[in-house]
Amino acid sequence: MPGASPSATPSDRFDDIVAVVLAAGAGRRLRPLSDVRPKALCPVNNVALVDHALARAETVANDIAVNVHHGRELMEQHLAGRSHLSVEEPDALGTAGALGLLRSWIDGRTVLVLNSDVWPRYHLSELVEGWDRARTRLLMVEGADGRGFGPLTYAGAALMPWSAVAALEPTPSGLYEVSWRPLTAAGQLDLVTTSRPFFDCGTPGEYLAANLAASGGSSVIGAGAILHGEVVRSVVWPGGIVRSGERLVDSIRVGADLTVTPNAP
Repeated sequence: MPGASPSATPSDRFDDIVAVVLAAGAGRRLRPLSDVRPKALCPVNNVALVDHALARAETVANDIAVNVHHGRELMEQHLAGRSHLSVEEPDALGTAGALGLLRSWIDGRTVLVLNSDVWPRYHLSELVEGWDRARTRLLMVEGADGRGFGPLTYAGAALMPWSAVAALEPTPSGLYEVSWRPLTAAGQLDLVTTSRPFFDCGTPGEYLAANLAASGGSSVIGAGAILHGEVVRSVVWPGGIVRSGERLVDSIRVGADLTVTPNAP
């Protein structure tokens, strides 16, 4: 996948590990961008978020599945032949339900769970190294986000042994609620902390920040974009147009008329 940077080396692989890339969400917080493309297909540095996730997963896992629901047709076209597709219909199943639906495919193996909407600076080797293969392990960063991990925030990557997956059902449910919170209460959740930042691209502001971090601070211009105006610290999607006399600053341009400026007053 051109432009997608792997986060570990092939030597980090376990022989029996598979990966599940979570990509079925509606991306409501990312609107209006996610009204144009499924969140997982929104590009960071001109590479779709799901492709970044696949590149990371490939460095650790032997087999990869991606769950799809919102924007299903576009996702299926984009991923055709590149991974096992788990189609969730009629409803999205959430993070736990997604693994429940994939139980027969996982079939006793260890699971690497990756959020497709995360663009990280960390390496998956930080998650894999030293894992006891018995407890669920989550990669965390310093800083509380109010989601139940005290002074830490989940960084969008987890390792789960088969014993933690076998009982999950294909019904709408979240991993934190049905698995990770009970394990936390029992003192059985393994948390490993990274000092490297990550970007949760669930909001336009974080999405813009991820692009600028990936590009080294330069504007990111998609293929076929037409620039007659000035573009400063911004993202122009493929085929986007910036007209003569326009000055796009700290913004995201889609097509000719959709402009998202996350920090506008």
